[in-house]
Amino acid sequence: MERLILARHGESVFSARGLVNGDPAVDVGLTPAGEEQARELGRALAGEPLDVCVVSALRRTRATAEAALAGRAVPIEELAAFDDPRAGRFEGLPLDEYRVWAWAAGSAEDAPGGGESRRAIVARYAAAYRAQLDRPDPVVLAVLHALPIAYLVDAVDGLPPAREMGRAIEYARPYPVDAGELRRGLAVLDAWLEEPTW
Repeated sequence: MERLILARHGESVFSARGLVNGDPAVDVGLTPAGEEQARELGRALAGEPLDVCVVSALRRTRATAEAALAGRAVPIEELAAFDDPRAGRFEGLPLDEYRVWAWAAGSAEDAPGGGESRRAIVARYAAAYRAQLDRPDPVVLAVLHALPIAYLVDAVDGLPPAREMGRAIEYARPYPVDAGELRRGLAVLDAWLEEPTW
């Protein structure tokens, strides 16, 4: 892989309502605004030579990718390691409630009932990103979620994971990184995983 283009899915029905969805069994699609954002992503990427598209197991990422890539022969592969966090007892509840818990958690090892810890989430994303480096495909589009994109884009800038996501990730906007930047970001994530700072 030479280049990875990250893009968040379009607005989903749950994100429009401020609700948490990390469970692929819950069928959450795009809003009409999200569908248009996905088409706009396609227009933004029209000149990009894409070899493959990777999506999470949550339907909103595939729906965004399919709309963005309509009319193009770009294969779409699912990689559940890029899923949004498994929120356990917060699944389907307001995102603000999950954030209150996450921002107040005593350490990165804390997990909500039935969910996963922030350390486990970062480790899962780091492994998924590392797998992209080994792909034979020169240009990979990854339609994901805000958190995995924010963790990597911040890490490329030298910022380790924080309790609160410091960067707003826009719907269906391309965030390109080259292989060197991806390796640099992974080094930051790996260092944090060795010694989490919270």
